[in-house]
Amino acid sequence: MIYYQSGSENSVMSTNDLEYGVFSSLVKLGPRKKVLAVPPDFTRFHSRSGDITTLIYNYYRKNLKDVLPALGTHSPMTGKEISEMYKGVPEDLFRIHDWRRDVVTVGTVPGEFVSEITEGKLSYSWPAQLNKLVINGGHDLILSIGQVVPHEVVGMANYNKNLFVGTGGPEGINKSHFIGAVYGMERMMGKADTPVRKLLNYASENFTTHLPVVYIQTVVGRDETGKLVIRGLFIGDDNEVFRLASELSLKVNFTVLDKPLKKVVVYLDPAEFKSTWLGNKSIYRTRMAMADNGELIILAPGMKEFGEDREIDRLIRKYGYKGTPSILKSTDENDELKNNLSAAAHLIHGSSEGRFSITYCPGYLTKAEIESVNFKYSDINTMMKKYDPAKLNEGFNKLAGGEEIFFISNPAVGLWSSKERLK
Repeated sequence: MIYYQSGSENSVMSTNDLEYGVFSSLVKLGPRKKVLAVPPDFTRFHSRSGDITTLIYNYYRKNLKDVLPALGTHSPMTGKEISEMYKGVPEDLFRIHDWRRDVVTVGTVPGEFVSEITEGKLSYSWPAQLNKLVINGGHDLILSIGQVVPHEVVGMANYNKNLFVGTGGPEGINKSHFIGAVYGMERMMGKADTPVRKLLNYASENFTTHLPVVYIQTVVGRDETGKLVIRGLFIGDDNEVFRLASELSLKVNFTVLDKPLKKVVVYLDPAEFKSTWLGNKSIYRTRMAMADNGELIILAPGMKEFGEDREIDRLIRKYGYKGTPSILKSTDENDELKNNLSAAAHLIHGSSEGRFSITYCPGYLTKAEIESVNFKYSDINTMMKKYDPAKLNEGFNKLAGGEEIFFISNPAVGLWSSKERLK
C-alpha cells in the first residue's frame, strides 16, 4: 500500500513538504507504541534520511524506542556523526549493528532459485539474515528509511536491501554481493529488476511478511545550480513504493552521454569517503561512461584505508583489484576469499578490467599501498591544485592549456554512461 507519493524530475521538496509527507503517512498508520527506525549511516548523509529520522522522533517521541543505522559492513557511527546527521535525536536511542554477531537467519532461499536468477552461474542457497532487533524486537512499526539511487550490487539501492544487507550478516552479505559481481554489474546498474533484487524480494515475500515494515524512500538529485535537492518522496509497505522511486531515480540520477569520456575527475568528500570500500563508487558509477584507454582520477583527501572492516582491509591488500579472471581464480583457490565473498565481489567491482586507468590521490595511504592493489598513485596536494573542486563545474570543464575533463563532485548520487554502453 502507498501512504504517500510525490515527485518529478523537476520537483523540489521543501522542508515543509518533507514534514507533510512523513507526518501524513504516520497519521494514516495510526498510533504505535514501540517504533524502530532503520535509517542509513553517515555514508548516505545526502539521502536526507537524517532529516526524516528527526521528523520521526519529533512525531513519536517516547514511542520511538530504537534507531538502528543500517551499517552493513561499515564502521559504527561516531557521536559527532549522529548529532550532525540526526539533529535532535537522543544519542541513547541509537543501536550498533554488529554484522558478525547480532544476526538471525529468518529463512533460506534455495539453490535452485539462485541458479535460476543467475542463469546457472551460481547454485548455492542464500540465508536471509536480519539484525536480531529487527526480527525479535517486538516493535509494532519498523520504518526503513533511505534513498533510491543506481547501485553497483543490486541495480537500484534501498527498499529491502536496507534490511537484508544493511542489517544483514556475513553469509547473507557475502553471497548476495557475489551474485551481483558474477552476474555482471554493468548488466544491473540502474535497473530495478535484477538477480539480487529477486533474491531480496523472495526473502521479503516468504520470510518477513509478518514484520510491520514501512519504507520511506527519497530520490535526490541536483538542481540547476548544482545543489542537491529532494526530487521525490515515496512511502509505502510493498514493492510498489520501490518501483515508483526507481522510475523517478532513473530520470534524476542517470546521466547518458553522447560519447565515452576520456578523462574523468571525481572528488570524494573526506567526511564521507575514508576507504576504497566506499570510494570505489568513483569506479562503479563511471565505468560505463569511460572510454577505452581513458583515465579516471580520484581525489580522495580523506582516504586512509581499503576496507572499513579489518579482515576485508587485509584481503584487499593481499589480492588487489586485478580483474575478474584473477579474482575468480583466487577465490577458487583460497578459503579466506571463499568465506568472504563480498570482499571478492568488491575486488571485481573495483577493477577496470584493464579497459581504462585508475589513479587514486589519497590523503593518507602511501604510494606503495595504492600501487600494491593495482591502482596508479598521484600526490593529493598536487592534484587538488591542478583540479580544484571548488573551481570546477559538474560535468565538462575546459582547463587552462586546453585540457578537457568531466568532473563529478559526488559519485554516490548518480550513474553515468555513454550511449554505446547501453546498446
